Amino acid sequence: MSTGQRTPKERATDVLIVGGGLGGVAGALAALRLGARVVLTEETDWLGGQLTAQAVPPDEHPWIEQAGCTASYRRLREGIRGYYRRNYPLLPGPRADPHLNPGAGYVSALCHEPHVALAVIEEMLAPYRSSRQLDVLLEHRPVAAEVDGDQVRAVTLRASTGGDVVVRAPYVLDATELGDLLPLAGVEHVIGAESQAETGEPHAVEGAAQSLDQQAVSWCFAIDYLPGEDHTIERPEAYAFWKQYRAPFWPGPHLGWMDVDPQTLEARHMPLFSDPVNGPDARDFWRYRRILYRGHYPEGVFPSDITIVNWPQIDYWLRPLLGVPEDEAQQSMEAARQISLSFLYWMQTEAPRHDSGEGYPGLRLRPDVAGTTDGIAKSLYVRESRRIRAEFTVLEQHVGVEARGDVQGAEAFADSVGIGSYRIDLHPSTGGRNYVDISSWPFQIPLGALIPVRIENLLPANKNLGTTHITNGCYRLHPVEWNIGEAAGALAAYCHQRHLNPRQVRNDAHHLANFQRTLTDVLGFELQWPHYTPR
Repeated sequence: MSTGQRTPKERATDVLIVGGGLGGVAGALAALRLGARVVLTEETDWLGGQLTAQAVPPDEHPWIEQAGCTASYRRLREGIRGYYRRNYPLLPGPRADPHLNPGAGYVSALCHEPHVALAVIEEMLAPYRSSRQLDVLLEHRPVAAEVDGDQVRAVTLRASTGGDVVVRAPYVLDATELGDLLPLAGVEHVIGAESQAETGEPHAVEGAAQSLDQQAVSWCFAIDYLPGEDHTIERPEAYAFWKQYRAPFWPGPHLGWMDVDPQTLEARHMPLFSDPVNGPDARDFWRYRRILYRGHYPEGVFPSDITIVNWPQIDYWLRPLLGVPEDEAQQSMEAARQISLSFLYWMQTEAPRHDSGEGYPGLRLRPDVAGTTDGIAKSLYVRESRRIRAEFTVLEQHVGVEARGDVQGAEAFADSVGIGSYRIDLHPSTGGRNYVDISSWPFQIPLGALIPVRIENLLPANKNLGTTHITNGCYRLHPVEWNIGEAAGALAAYCHQRHLNPRQVRNDAHHLANFQRTLTDVLGFELQWPHYTPR
């Protein structure tokens, strides 16, 4: 007799990648290029993670145009520029600029709209989807894992429309934003802040480790500005709370133009507009993460620039996402959404203007840019994930300028599987701490940080590798996440071809050298930095 329950569908593949952010996409591309069959899953209906569903333009190091990323990440960047040149009516100057920055934002050399990155990612994956070497399951989230000893045998994924699918694979990549497979599969992992006693890191917390001390999260959104029009949203439910909220370490109300310099922690005033003429050079919030600059086009083509609001005023740090019951995590996510809506409403109605008066009612939320009905990004921007307990953990002493003292350069790793660079940049935390933003050397990504201490066939492919609360601050940005995922995907395919587990590759000199040659000669990785000064 039928119980009314549907039997989950089953499928098998060579490499299962759970999470379709930048690490997941890069991991899929690497495994596919090396001949593996891949199932790639994503919780939203957009691949691309930070670049797309989270609406965060690239955060990159200053040498990105010359060095410091993989060949496929460079192809992604050039694909984005090519999309604008093919499809947008650029003026001759911007069109001819080899370093075209579509938004002329100053956070990065390449600020662009989320849908453009999505289009390029889909283009990069298209041949493999057509050949059926790649199967993409959108709007599927992991809900269970089947584990046999030290092996993950299968992952159960639940569709947003209902119904489960069980995917079996000899190699599994966790490319989720929060490391969701780690607790499901019983993978040893860490959350929150380690202690100085545990890691010896100068900037780790004193006393005991604080698992609930996690970086702020942000729910980003896109806006344009149409002076003379009124696009004021309905007053958010939590507006009264956020209007009066002020953290003990903050120089003014949270909804305001006063914040702190992340490096010096001194109070600073950053306006929305520094002047009424929205040129490309001045430093203000409008230009910071601007993703479309109308000055690149003939007069009248676009009525306004478009910018992404990912500013200190929308950082949410009151409660953590990890290590708490699911209902509390959901409440935190809703609170993060409320602070974003409240900040927009404050800007529209009460914010001191650059030209006197209060409020910018002409600020218009852009749901079309975010790909949502309410204008808030599809996914929360998460800066800190669960992190595996790894064969090797990257510490501040390996990459931090202050922590390394007189030593020039970051630690050299014989098992390097890529390079990256960014300041150790931690946003205010749920532990009540302000920014930790300190200089770091351009660094390598050690393979040991991708190998769990026990589980044999699961690899991290996002921010969930073997870093600490501190070093996560420089290993979490776009090109590094891409490199981590691409290295994990390549390792899974390499192991599948040779019937190895990832640990054997790292700990066997012949296999390690052969794998590193595959990365450099086949996939176009860089494993060592030229000499650059720290950030």
